[in-house]
Amino acid sequence: MSERRRIPPLSSFEEEIGFTRAVRVGDRILVSGMTAVLPDGSVPVDAGVQADRCFEQIIQYIEELGGRADDVVRVRMFVTDIADADTVSAAFSRALKCARPTGTLVAVSALYRPEWKVEIEAEAVVQAI
Repeated sequence: MSERRRIPPLSSFEEEIGFTRAVRVGDRILVSGMTAVLPDGSVPVDAGVQADRCFEQIIQYIEELGGRADDVVRVRMFVTDIADADTVSAAFSRALKCARPTGTLVAVSALYRPEWKVEIEAEAVVQAI
């Protein structure tokens, strides 16, 4: 089995539950569902701003694990209101249009916290140099 490299835990929740925000195994990088919690614990109200924050974190974690935005091959976006689909899709385009990954956007009844309108996960395959 390939060695696993992980993003260090950023909260006690990760330790308690036992999950990793992002992990690299071989040439694959998997980023778990990202939400738009800011460093001070607040969450932007606008779904598009939330999506931009999610993509910012996704790309940061991929880069920390040796990849680039261009390596992203799959994105899954979850919104609590389908009316936000266009603004979230616009954030997807701003962040990852260069990579042309597959993308899924679905509406769900709720996310873990009521102020979260968007959650996004991604997968990347790192290209050999």
